[in-house]
Amino acid sequence: MSPRRLLILSYFYPPLGGGGVHRVLGFTRHLPAWGWACTVVCAGENDYWVKDESLAIPPSTEVIRVTGGSALSAWLGVRRWGGGAVTGRRPGRQFASLRRLGDWWLIPDSYVGWSRRAARVAASRLARGDIDAVLSTSPPDSVHLAALRLRRRQGVPWVADFRDPWIGLHFRAPPTAWHRARQAGLERRVMDSADLVTAASRLHVEQIGAQPAGTTGSGRTRTVYLPNGFEPCPSAAANAPNPDFFTLVFTGTLSLMPDTEVFLEALHDLLARRPEARRRIRARLAGAYDLQYEDRAVALGLRGIVEFLGPLTHPESRALQGRADLLMLWKPRGEGYRTMVPGKLYEYLDAGRPVLALIGVDEEAAALVRRGGGTVLEPGRRADLVAVLEERYLAWKAGERTPSTRAAWLEEHTRARLAARLAEVLEQARGGPA
Repeated sequence: MSPRRLLILSYFYPPLGGGGVHRVLGFTRHLPAWGWACTVVCAGENDYWVKDESLAIPPSTEVIRVTGGSALSAWLGVRRWGGGAVTGRRPGRQFASLRRLGDWWLIPDSYVGWSRRAARVAASRLARGDIDAVLSTSPPDSVHLAALRLRRRQGVPWVADFRDPWIGLHFRAPPTAWHRARQAGLERRVMDSADLVTAASRLHVEQIGAQPAGTTGSGRTRTVYLPNGFEPCPSAAANAPNPDFFTLVFTGTLSLMPDTEVFLEALHDLLARRPEARRRIRARLAGAYDLQYEDRAVALGLRGIVEFLGPLTHPESRALQGRADLLMLWKPRGEGYRTMVPGKLYEYLDAGRPVLALIGVDEEAAALVRRGGGTVLEPGRRADLVAVLEERYLAWKAGERTPSTRAAWLEEHTRARLAARLAEVLEQARGGPA
C-alpha cells in the first residue's frame, strides 16, 4: 500500500533556525516510518532572522516555499536592501514597537499576509488529489487560518497543532476589548473547525477542554497531548566540561525575558562577594538575543565573563549543552506562559548535565526539571539565585564534579516515539481507529 501524504503548514522550516523549527522537522523525519509522506508549505529561505544550515531536510520531504508576505520578512528585506546585516542580535526597542503596531493592525499576528498566500499555494497543491490530511502548526497563529480556508474549500481532515497557546490572546494583552474578542473568536473558530487539536503541554490541553464550545463548527474539540520532545544526541552527553572554568550555559532565544537580567545581576553579586571567581566562572549564552541584555552585561562589568554567542548551529548548541557545569533555564513570565514547556528543556535533560530553572515552581516545566533531577527557583528572586550559584561554584571549586546522567523515562519523549503518536492522531482525524 502506498503511504498516505500529510500536508504541513508551518512558517518555520529549515534552513530557518530557532526553537520553532525542530518539532516540524522531527515530524518530517519520522512520520514516513509510520506510513506518512510529508509535504511542507513554509516560509522562504530568508524570511526569518535566524538560520541554521546544519539542519538537514529529509530527502523524501516535498518542500513548497512561500516567500514574503509577513511584516517580519518585509522588515528583513528593508534591512538587506539598506545594507544592514541580519544577525542574531536584534534591537529590542525596535521589535517592541513593531509588536505593538502589529497587535493593533495585524490580527491575529504579523504573519497574516503570509497566511493568505500560503493558503492559495496549499490549495493548488491539494488540487492534485493525493493529500490525505492537513496539519497546521503554530506559532504563528495565522497559520491555522490558512488551514481553516483549506478546510472550507477542500474538506480534507485537519489537525491543528499548538506548540504554544494562541499568542495574541494569551501571551500578549490585546490593546482593546474589541481586539480581545476578535482574537478569541478566531481561536474558537479554529478549535471548533479542526478535526483534532494537539498541544505541547498538558496544561494547555486542560485549558482547551475547559473552554465552552463555540458556534462556528461542530463544537466538539478533541485535544491530544503531544509534547515537544527531542532528538537523542549521544555526543552531547559525551562532551566534558572544561576543568579550568565553572561554565554556566543557556541556549535558546533571549527576548522578552526579564530573568536574563536577573541572572546577570545575580552573577555580578556573586563576583562582588567572591572576587576570585572572576577568573573561574564563565557564562555562555547561545541563541538570538535582544541587544539590551548585552548592554546590561557590559554595564555590570561582566565583559569577558559573560559571552553572547548568537545563534549556533543545532549540533554546536547540543555540544555546548554537554560541556556545561550548570544549564540555565528561564522563559517569559506571566500567567499565559504557565503552559510553555521549552523544547530545549528536553535537550538539557538529554545532555545529562545539572539544570537550574528560574520558573514557577508549580508549572509543568518545573515538574519536568525536578523529574530530571534539576533545581527550580521562583523567577525574579535574585538573592536566592546568588545563593544557589555560589553553592554550586564552591562545590566545583572543591573538586566536586557531577557526572552526566540521562533519565530512562526520556525515551518516551524522543521525536521518533512522538511521530508514532502523531500517526495515530492523523488516523483518528481521518475517522480511523483511535
